[in-house]
Amino acid sequence: MTKRSSTNRTTTRRGDRATAATGPVLGARALNRATLERQLLLRRSPLSALEAVEHLVGLQAQEVKPPYYALAARLDGFTTEELSGLLADRAVVRLVTMRSTIHMHTADDSLTLRPLVQPARDREINYFRRGLVGVDLDRLAVLSRELVEAEPRTMKQLREALGAEWPDADPQSLAIAARCSLPLVQVTPRGMWGRSAQVTLTTAEHWLGRPAEPAADTDATVLRYLAAFGPASVKDMQTWSGLTRMRAAFERLRPQLLTFRDENGVELFDLPDAPRPDPDTPAPPRFLPEFDNVLLSHADRTRVIPPANRGRTWQANTFYCPLLVDGFLSGVWRILGDALVIEPFIELTKAQRTEVTEEAERMLSVVHPQTPYDIRFGTVIA
Repeated sequence: MTKRSSTNRTTTRRGDRATAATGPVLGARALNRATLERQLLLRRSPLSALEAVEHLVGLQAQEVKPPYYALAARLDGFTTEELSGLLADRAVVRLVTMRSTIHMHTADDSLTLRPLVQPARDREINYFRRGLVGVDLDRLAVLSRELVEAEPRTMKQLREALGAEWPDADPQSLAIAARCSLPLVQVTPRGMWGRSAQVTLTTAEHWLGRPAEPAADTDATVLRYLAAFGPASVKDMQTWSGLTRMRAAFERLRPQLLTFRDENGVELFDLPDAPRPDPDTPAPPRFLPEFDNVLLSHADRTRVIPPANRGRTWQANTFYCPLLVDGFLSGVWRILGDALVIEPFIELTKAQRTEVTEEAERMLSVVHPQTPYDIRFGTVIA
């Protein structure tokens, strides 16, 4: 474990205030290995799916399949039935939280993290003000709650019902305002493997049969973020959460944290007892889903995405699944017909190709055990 150092001070600027960042420098590989360890990607974890969702502070879940691929890459003994069962039992839910995106959270986290990020949802409503002229937002929240708690509604149904109340408003803006104002969860079978359906919504409180809870403690959430994504900067935390003005929380916590610097002199915070593996620790290949949080939860993403590969997981409106080799984004993959097609960004060595193939076989055996797929390597994408 690296200890705090009081030497090698680097002056950096935050806003208009100059501050001195202290502590040892952590290079990209050191940050990579630390983050992968926290993300359960250096070795598969014996955690249950529920424990993993809690530890990771949620999973990206814009589509149905990504949470399953995410846990298949991280857990030993994971099955798709395990996660589908948690959804059916309402132990986990899907709702908008961080960065205004759908996440899968534990039931407890859904009731506390959503209120924590509510200021970001309020800002989002402001983007749609032109379509909400004359709309009483408090009344909209009350009416929306009544509608979705009477029966789960699709966004189309919600637009139509709210449009009847405010015919001069933009229907899409009305529905987005409702989504931002209320913790709307996607009810099952949406999200269940092989049994999914269109998105229908009700409130988290109604779905879980529990009253609303106070927002999660900000300082405690910072500690959870560091446990899953650290070492990290204030801006990293803000990127992950969508919140602003988080420095005060880090300053309150400073006495109980270690501080480091990245190679650009940016101050990084970390838990004293968190793992920080040797930078040369082997990192096996991992097939991740599109939008996996390990690629999206830092302001500086070079700890996982080499600068040359930035932006290479999407093209126009198509998003591809990332492949990690030696811990870094090194290609993309997708299932096309009866084949898993791997398109690397680098020339793989013979040993790397073998490891990637073995990992692909394992992933397919977990997520698609009844379907035979060929594993094909495409040409290196320049």
